[in-house]
Amino acid sequence: MLDPAIKELASTGPNFGTVCVQLPSGAIASHVMWVDADDEHVMFNTEVHRAKFKAIEANPRVTMTIWKSDNPYAYAEVRGRVVETVTGEEARAHIDALAQRYQGTDYSNPIQSERVIVKIHPERQRSQNL
Repeated sequence: MLDPAIKELASTGPNFGTVCVQLPSGAIASHVMWVDADDEHVMFNTEVHRAKFKAIEANPRVTMTIWKSDNPYAYAEVRGRVVETVTGEEARAHIDALAQRYQGTDYSNPIQSERVIVKIHPERQRSQNL
């Protein structure tokens, strides 16, 4: 179960997150992302051709840090594993919903491959000043 305060942070307002993944070389890569959550997962949306998604396919362990847009000292960290990915129309609708929340319009960037929702199951959760 995702901590309710972390779910609220990730699923309301334009609060950004950074997802950290391990690349095949062993290096850690960090990417600032739009974030979302359901009762059990922290989520983000990307494309299947991107290096972060390929890294997750090889090693599903990730860390996501999310902060309040108006107070970066109010944040949460979720360490866990990617347990599910969703493609197709659901992923396309999800990126449009995120774009509405973050930008006020549907997603308008060209899609180069296929959108995918990445769901992270928390193994460790902590928050500060939420």
